[in-house]
Amino acid sequence: MSTNLHPMINVAVKAARSAGAIINRAALDVEAVRVSQKLVNDFVTDVDQAAEQAIIETLLAAYPGHGIWAEESGREHGAQDSEFVWIIDPLDGTTNFIHGFPAYCVSIALSVKGKIEQAVIYDPSRNDLFTATKGRGAYLNDRRLRVSKRIRMHECLLSTGFPFRADDDFNTYLKILGELMPRTAGLRRPGAAALDLAYVAAGYTDGFFEFGLQPWDVAAGSLLVTEAGGLIGNFTGESNFLEQKECLAGNPKIYGQLVAILGKYSKFSNADDKAAVRQRVIAPDQPASE
Repeated sequence: MSTNLHPMINVAVKAARSAGAIINRAALDVEAVRVSQKLVNDFVTDVDQAAEQAIIETLLAAYPGHGIWAEESGREHGAQDSEFVWIIDPLDGTTNFIHGFPAYCVSIALSVKGKIEQAVIYDPSRNDLFTATKGRGAYLNDRRLRVSKRIRMHECLLSTGFPFRADDDFNTYLKILGELMPRTAGLRRPGAAALDLAYVAAGYTDGFFEFGLQPWDVAAGSLLVTEAGGLIGNFTGESNFLEQKECLAGNPKIYGQLVAILGKYSKFSNADDKAAVRQRVIAPDQPASE
């Protein structure tokens, strides 16, 4: 672990790599992984649970007074009243994982008084480690990340997540695709939102949007994006999005254009004031300068 990283990031990296080792071992024989369904098309495996336990044990060994908010076990671990809360997704992209499709990751973020201040996303299949500390920038391994510089939508590659739950609004999503697909260079659906956000931070894609996401899907990735110079919020451009189940991210120019397109589809938009929605782009706290 790097001596240049924030001490809390070093602990989170240790936790993420421990979980990644569990995931990589299981990936050698995914047919042997025990799979169950939480909801239709929403899977959990014994690997998710073992990885989550490894993360929690590592974090609480270092910070026993901190709280934990984990996808599989909720808030049952750690201090219940701490201002420091670790938000954990032990295996984002479980459906990919159980099919042997190598697009999944470990996501760990630290919230301090409700603001994300530390972030780690680890892709164990590629050994890619994304880290960010508020005010210190975002990194992939030892390389500083910056969002892409593209400003024309027709040159952009966007990522998204398709609706997959029975109560998802498929028709609205098809309308969004109908607006975006002719305007862009391409749309991708890799299947792990945390990794999608890391890729926006790295400039691999120019923007990302998805309905129905949970805080553990987006907490770490949101800090990566802003520390790499990007913007993230809900579809109307509001930066207070973490628990709204609606996420939009991108480089600043493309983010603004996406707000203009997606704002009318937001559950938070004012139907009587669509023009204001299109003009409003509220930026989260900006990253430190180079």
